[in-house]
Amino acid sequence: MLIHGPIEGQSLYLTFDDGPDAVWTPIILDILEAAGAMATFFVIGKQARSIPSLLRRIAAAGHSIGNHTWSHRHPWTMSPHGARREVSDGTAAISDVLGFPPDFFRPPHGRVRRCMLEEATNAGQNVVLWSLSAVDWGPLGRADRIAHRLGKAQPGDIVLMHDGGHNKPAQLVSVLPAFLASMQSSGLNIRSLWGALPSLAPH
Repeated sequence: MLIHGPIEGQSLYLTFDDGPDAVWTPIILDILEAAGAMATFFVIGKQARSIPSLLRRIAAAGHSIGNHTWSHRHPWTMSPHGARREVSDGTAAISDVLGFPPDFFRPPHGRVRRCMLEEATNAGQNVVLWSLSAVDWGPLGRADRIAHRLGKAQPGDIVLMHDGGHNKPAQLVSVLPAFLASMQSSGLNIRSLWGALPSLAPH
């Protein structure tokens, strides 16, 4: 399980959960492209299947893709069989759209269950959590607080953010360009999780 990436190369690993979102994911992709920054998108299978062109755009831009289950049900509310199906159905949705399976898996809410980890690992997916969260949701998801938390990023951090519209993406995107510029000016390389696991080759 990967919680923190290697610090060699002054790398910072950005991740976005709960998309793709028809409104916010394209905006985030444009911001990343303008900054020359890469990221990993942990996508929800049923949303990926409903907006396949957007998932293909993420992959075509060179970002890595992770499985965030089929429907983002809380892992602790399901039977083992149901939990495994959430993982496998998410894998299938991504594979059907892209023609290749995801390299990474992140459980919803970061809630880990052995059955889900086994399912993901057996499918060849590296399980990833995070070391720094933007907390870009709920009452704490204000732009100034998001910026403050992101400003604490250090080399090797895996940063959790969200492009799903039920979070606070408007607050996030208002501070994301300045955050990227600040990190890059301090010498950090903003990379996808492929950079954290050199044994993986980009698709």
